[in-house]
Amino acid sequence: MIRLLALDLDGTLMDDDMVIRSRRVRNAVAAAQWQGVVVTLATGRMFDFTLPFARELEITVPLICYQGGLIQAPDSDVPLHRAMMEPALVREVLELRAERGWHFVLYADGDVFLDETRHPDSFYYDMLGQRLVWVDDLRTVLEQHEPAKFIIFVEPHEAEQVEVELRQKFENRMELARSHALIVEGNPLGVSKGDALRRLAGYLGISQAEVMAIGDQNNDISMIVWAGLGVAMGNASQAVKAIADWVAPPVEEDGAAVAIERFVLNA
Repeated sequence: MIRLLALDLDGTLMDDDMVIRSRRVRNAVAAAQWQGVVVTLATGRMFDFTLPFARELEITVPLICYQGGLIQAPDSDVPLHRAMMEPALVREVLELRAERGWHFVLYADGDVFLDETRHPDSFYYDMLGQRLVWVDDLRTVLEQHEPAKFIIFVEPHEAEQVEVELRQKFENRMELARSHALIVEGNPLGVSKGDALRRLAGYLGISQAEVMAIGDQNNDISMIVWAGLGVAMGNASQAVKAIADWVAPPVEEDGAAVAIERFVLNA
C-alpha cells in the first residue's frame, strides 16, 4: 500500500512548457490525495518556483526543493531541513569557471544570481523563475548571502565533459547532478532527493516500503532507488530506467497518471 507519493516536476508532471497541462495527471493526483495518500513534489527547483505547482495540485505537505537541500511546507516560513554550500567551495568553482568560460548561475537566499546573459530574458525566466538578480561579480554575492547551489548551462554535447571535470576536482566535496539536458549542477555534500525523501517519510511516520517515487532524470535516481516502488518515465534517461521497478509511458502520454492509476488507485 502506497502512503507517500513523491513526484518530480520537469519531464514528469510537465514538459518544457512549464505547465501541468494534463487533466488526467491532475485528476490522478487528486484521486490519490482523496484516498489519503500524501503527495509531495521533489524537484531541483527553488521553493518559490515550486510553490504555484503545489497550490495548483492542492499539496499541503512539505515540498522537496533544491535537489533535497530544502524541505519546507507550502504554508510555512520555517524549513524542516535546509543545507547550504560552503562559500569558499563556490569560490573555487568560480575560479574554474573563469578559466573554462562556463555559463554560471548561483542560487542563494531564495534568489537566483547571474553575471551575464547569453540567451533572451525569457529563457532565464522560463528556466529559473522570476527571482532573477543580475550582478557584476558573483563573488560579491558570497559576501552577503548563503549559497544553496549552482548550475552551469551547457550544450547537451558538453554536459558530460563538464560534469566529469567537476567530479575530478571536487569529488567528495559536493554533489553533482544532471537535472536537465542543458544543466549540470552542484549541491551541498550529502544532498539528494533520496535523502530528502527518507527524511520526509520519517517525519511523516511512513515506512520506506509505503513510498512511491516517479522521475525521469539522473537526479531522480536516488529517490527512485530509495522508494519502496520506484518508477521511471518513458522519457527518462537510460540510467533511470535501468534502476526503476517499473517504466511508465512518457510525459506526453500522461505517464505519471498511468503509474498512479496502476499502483496507487489500483485502476
